[in-house]
This record gives sequence, structure tokens and C-alpha cells, in this order.
Amino acid sequence: MKNLPTTFDDILTCARSLIITGGYNGFSYADIADVVGIRKASIHHHFPSKVDLVQTLVARYRKEAEAGMESITLQVSNPLEQLQFYIGYWEACIVDASAPICVCALLASQLPILPKEVAIEVRAHFRYLSTWLASVLERGSELGQIQLASSPHAEAEAFMATVHGAMLSARAYDDPNLFSLVTGPLLGRLALP
Repeated sequence: MKNLPTTFDDILTCARSLIITGGYNGFSYADIADVVGIRKASIHHHFPSKVDLVQTLVARYRKEAEAGMESITLQVSNPLEQLQFYIGYWEACIVDASAPICVCALLASQLPILPKEVAIEVRAHFRYLSTWLASVLERGSELGQIQLASSPHAEAEAFMATVHGAMLSARAYDDPNLFSLVTGPLLGRLALP
């Protein structure tokens, strides 16, 4: 018998995988119960509703992503290299299929059907990512490493849209290499000669 924290984590891991495969409406508690090997009642014990489950999953995903971006900032001081590290992380995840798409990017495409509680978490992820990217771009510009065609905020939104669009293209064409084909010129455009 699994202990409660492991069951809790197993449920979230399974739900994350199912969302990546089929979106918010692409799974049920019965699907999770089959994969994890527990009863639906056990899932309801941890997450009374699907909204609770997905809200918790996205909140956890956000914390992981924020920790990852903070780690990049601490490990790499060069802003251009920070952006490369961010792109490289996603490139590796897409190539090895460990995370073929950002959970929040996928859920953002479904915002009109998402419950309010989940939508709030998804939007918070994008706000944090945009703020982090804008700060990296602004710092790179101040250091004379990055050229900005518009404000750091606008450039951050364009950068984020390009990376997430590249994820979608790689998925649409079932070609992981398409991600780097789309994102490769991005850093070249930003880097000062």
C-alpha cells in the first residue's frame, strides 16, 4: 500500500501526463485510477474535484518553473546565456519527450473552457515568465549584450510566444527538431554583434 504523500504525488504526475496528452477535458478520475492503481475514492480523498486537482497541479508546476528560472539566474550570470539555457531546457524536454509541451501553454489554449480557479493559475504562470524574461532582456540591454527593438516587456512577450509557438509546431508536425529550427534565430536576432 502506498503512503499518502506518494499517492498524492502519483495522482498529480498522472494527471500532468494526461493533460499533456489530451488537455483538461481529456481525462477523468477513472483514467487516473487505472494508471495509478487506486480507487476513484482515493483520488477524491486528495482532490474533491477535478478543479481542485488541476488547480493544485498548475500551482505546483508554477512553483517548479519559478524555481527553475531562479536557478538559471543564480547559475548563469550572462543574460544571453540565461535565455539560451531556458531555450535549451525546453529543447531537451521536447527531444527526449519528457515534457513535449509546457502544461500552462497547453492549458492557455483552452482558457475559454477552463474553470476560473485553473485559469488564474495559468495566467499567473505567464505573468511570472514574462516578468522574468523582461528582466533578463533589460539587463542584457543594459550590459550591451542584447538589442531590443521595443520595450523589454514587449520583447519578453514575443520571446515567450516564439518559444511556445515552437513547442506547438514541433508537436503539430511530430518533429522535435522543429523546436530548435524556430527558436534558433531568436537569440541571433537579440544578440548584439
